[in-house]
Amino acid sequence: MSCAQRTAIVLAILFVMGAAPVPASPPASASTTTRSDVSSAVAATLWSLYQTAYDEAYSRHAIIQQDGTTFVSTGDIDAEWLRDASAVVKPYIGLALNDEDVRSTLRGVIVRQAKYILLDPYANAFTLDYRVAERKFEMDSLLYPIWFSYLYWKASGDRSIFSPEVQRAFERVMNVMRTEQHHASRSHYRHPQLANDGQGSPVGFTGLVWTAFRPSDDPAHYQYNIPDNMFAVVVLRDLTEIERNVYRDDKVAQNAWGLGVQIARSIEQYGTVNLPGFGRMYSYEIDGRGHSLLMDDANIPSLLSIPYYGYVSPRDQIYRATRSFVLSQRNPFFYRGKYAEGIGSPHTPRRYIWPLSLVMEALTSTDRDEIKRVLGYIAASDIGDHRLHESFNSDWPEAYTRDDFAWPNALFAELMINHRNLIPGRLAR
Repeated sequence: MSCAQRTAIVLAILFVMGAAPVPASPPASASTTTRSDVSSAVAATLWSLYQTAYDEAYSRHAIIQQDGTTFVSTGDIDAEWLRDASAVVKPYIGLALNDEDVRSTLRGVIVRQAKYILLDPYANAFTLDYRVAERKFEMDSLLYPIWFSYLYWKASGDRSIFSPEVQRAFERVMNVMRTEQHHASRSHYRHPQLANDGQGSPVGFTGLVWTAFRPSDDPAHYQYNIPDNMFAVVVLRDLTEIERNVYRDDKVAQNAWGLGVQIARSIEQYGTVNLPGFGRMYSYEIDGRGHSLLMDDANIPSLLSIPYYGYVSPRDQIYRATRSFVLSQRNPFFYRGKYAEGIGSPHTPRRYIWPLSLVMEALTSTDRDEIKRVLGYIAASDIGDHRLHESFNSDWPEAYTRDDFAWPNALFAELMINHRNLIPGRLAR
C-alpha cells in the first residue's frame, strides 16, 4: 500500500472518531483529500480484502479427500486445528444452501472432525493422514465442531450429517468435559508445557471445566478459562437439541442440558469480579481458589466475543462492563498505535494487534461509528497482499506474523456478508 493510500485511510479513521477535520490543504504525501476520497480509499481496500478472504478461505484451505471427508488447513501450517477448521468453513453455510459442491465440502468437514475426536479427544490438531499433530487440550477445540454442525443443520435442514459416528464423537466430548470438571482426581492428561509436572496449576472444584491451553494455544495461567466455559454453555444447549430432535436420545439430551446449566451457574458464581471503574465484569481465567486473571486475548472464544456465540446479549450489563475493560489499556494486551488500536495476545510480540480481535469488535458492536472506525484499522493493516495476517505492529503494519492464516480471513468474510449495509462504497450495494 502506498503512503498516500494509507494516509487517506488514517484520515478516514480520524473523521469517524471526530478527531480531525477534512484538511484545507493536502498532506505532503497525498493529493487533495475529501471526505468522499477517504471513504473510497477504505472501501476499495476492504473490497480487495474481502475478495481475497472469501475466495481463499474456501478454495485453498478446504479440500475434499478420497475418503469423502474434507481436510481444512490453517493456512501456512499444514495441519487441521479443530477450532480453526470449523471457523474457516462457517461463512459458507449460506452458500451451501444452493450449491451441492459446497454442501459436500461442509458435510465432509463434520465427518472428518468426528473421526479426529474419536482418535484423541485431548488433541487440538491433526494431520491429513489422521495422526495427532499437537496434543494441547483446549476445550474450545472440542466445542467448535458441535457448534458448526448445529449451525449447518439449522440453516440447511440436512440431518444426514448426524451419523452414529458423529454421535459417538459428541458423546465423547461430554465425557471428557465431565472428567475435566474433576481434573485433579479423575484426569490422566498431562502436558510438559504445564506447571506442576504437567498437571497445571492447582484448582478448586467449581463445576467449571478445566482446560490446559487457551484458544491461542498458549498454556492457561489459571485452568478455568471463562470464555471457554461460556462457549460450552451455548454448545451444550445446541447439543441438547441435536440429541433430542435428531437422535431421539432423551438421556443424552438431559445429560447435555444438565451439564450446561451447571457450568452456567458456576460462571456466574465464580467467574466475575467487581473492578473499580468498571463494576461487575467477567474474569478471563480463575482457579477456584480465589485467584482471578483480568485480561483478554484476541483468540476466540474471548471475553470480547461473548455475544458472538450467544452466551449473552451485546447489551447485557456485565458484558458491557467487561467490554469496556478489554478495550481499554487496563487490559494488558490492548494496544494503541499509529495505525490501529485493538487486542493482541501473549502469543505474539507486544504492540501487535490481531485482526481477529478487530473483526470481532465490529461483529459484536452496537455502535456504527465504532464499526466504521475498526474497519478503517483493518484497511490500514493491508500491506498490499490483501490478506489479514495473524497480527501486525500497530505502528508499522509491514511488521506482521504469519503470511497465510485462514481464520481471520474467514471471519472477515463473515463480517462482510452479514453487515454489508455498514460498509462504505461498493460493498454497500
